[in-house]
Amino acid sequence: MTIELPPVHEAWLPREHSLHRPRHGKRQLTALISALVFLATPTLMWVFGMRPSEIENHELASFPSVSDGWGLFTGMEGWATDNLVFREEAISAADWVSRTFFGEPAPFDQGGGTPTGPLPGTPGEQDTKPGDEEDTPVQGPSDGQEQAGFRTVVEGEDGWLYYGSDALSKCRPTKPLAQTIGQLAKLRDVVERSGREFVLVLVPDKTTMVPEHLPETYPGKDCAAPVTPELWQQSIAVAGGLDMRPRLAAAAERHDKPMYYPLDTHWTAEGALEMVKGVALEVKPEVADDWRIQVKSRDKVTADLPRLIGQKGENNVTNYRFKPDGRYDRARKNIVDMVEPKHYDSKDLPGMVYAPTAVLGDSFLVNASGYLPAAFADLTMQYYRSAGNRPDEVVGTIRDAEIVVLEVVERNVAAGVIDLLDQSFLDRLDQELQKHPVR
Repeated sequence: MTIELPPVHEAWLPREHSLHRPRHGKRQLTALISALVFLATPTLMWVFGMRPSEIENHELASFPSVSDGWGLFTGMEGWATDNLVFREEAISAADWVSRTFFGEPAPFDQGGGTPTGPLPGTPGEQDTKPGDEEDTPVQGPSDGQEQAGFRTVVEGEDGWLYYGSDALSKCRPTKPLAQTIGQLAKLRDVVERSGREFVLVLVPDKTTMVPEHLPETYPGKDCAAPVTPELWQQSIAVAGGLDMRPRLAAAAERHDKPMYYPLDTHWTAEGALEMVKGVALEVKPEVADDWRIQVKSRDKVTADLPRLIGQKGENNVTNYRFKPDGRYDRARKNIVDMVEPKHYDSKDLPGMVYAPTAVLGDSFLVNASGYLPAAFADLTMQYYRSAGNRPDEVVGTIRDAEIVVLEVVERNVAAGVIDLLDQSFLDRLDQELQKHPVR
């Protein structure tokens, strides 16, 4: 038996007809207009020259490709979110409404999803080009790490802000801590068996070095607390890491201020200088006897953490002259773009390390990048995350050096997100270094 549909639209059938469906004309028109406004407004803003800004530490998502299969649909949300022209203003407005009417910050950062790190290090004098910030390494757990209940930014006392990933990385690591420490020890072995010198610099999280401004309670505090001492003990005892905590504590007392900015997750120029000196002394004792480090200028630069919660803030930055021989200033501008290796070769001066040196690091390397060339005459710097998509290039950076330095922030060790430690990369590095030993 064949049932034929009525020859007219269902909305035109009598109301008592079983197939009658009202058109809901006014509601449909309202929905259509709303959709057009939502889709057309960003497009028109783009046409008239307005562009979305990068308020998080990753490149703006590109429009998904048809070749991505189902990724065409799953990637649409990320593209639409990143490319809203007025997104930063919307976040600020939402935060103002929440604080004004509800007395609490807007919960932008609750729930799962892809974590986003803070903006790059905040040097006072940067040598950058537009777009360099896109390539700054993300801190914290890898993409897809569930972060429900955690905060991207923890608001402390006296206006201090902390990066929530300091706790998240220890509570929900992507790899067991023992495995990460073991791989660090393997990296040391691979480098040193080739006749090269290896220095592992462990940079403490801000929550570790300046905990006095943290709130009494915050997400992840209880589960992160027991991990911290274990991490430092194992990193030093098993992996042979250079513990920066005593140096930073002494510098804070000497300068009468913390070595981290109140509104930023990174350390200050003074903290970065302590790393430079610590590494130089590890490879050449007494090399710093004639160093003269003098204040050059003071600046205000944008802080990274406020932008993640719809606010604005600045860091008070001090820039320094660095005279390794006590006479000539060899400090350079800090750089952000170190996805590709950046090489510096200068005339040897007393007070400098002459051996070819490679420094691999994360965003904490940015604030040290202007001072390292003053201490190392033959220097190459590169982000260690480049080992993930530029393995041959990173292998070459290490192969061409006699001294290899790895700077890594505490939370990345806790999370296990260090591309350099992938076993396939270590195997490739080992093979290449054995072909080119240093004797």
